[in-house]
Amino acid sequence: MNETALALRSAAPLPTLVISPGERAGIRFLEFFASNIRNPNTRRAYAHAVGEFLTGCAQAGAGSITNVQSLHVATWIELQTQTSSAPTVKQHLAAIRHLFDWLVTGQVVPHNR
Repeated sequence: MNETALALRSAAPLPTLVISPGERAGIRFLEFFASNIRNPNTRRAYAHAVGEFLTGCAQAGAGSITNVQSLHVATWIELQTQTSSAPTVKQHLAAIRHLFDWLVTGQVVPHNR
């Protein structure tokens, strides 16, 4: 694991939904932020959006990241439109979409939600 991934792992705990499928999901999750997103501001914004989304999924009973369905995304985005501006919601959706694309190519989840 590279130094950036170690720093990310020590800076914030992995979301529960990422830990439960196993070590592979956790490593791939960290790699998304460490090697796939180079801009620190984008990395921070995406981490915030993904963290909120995964917390919402856990509260909805998803259990693991492999159980997240399109309905979870749609519900969460709908809630976001009530409290956030359209550009913020669009950025949050982009973060979720890019994360799941990354997890699909890493064979952690079967398809993008």
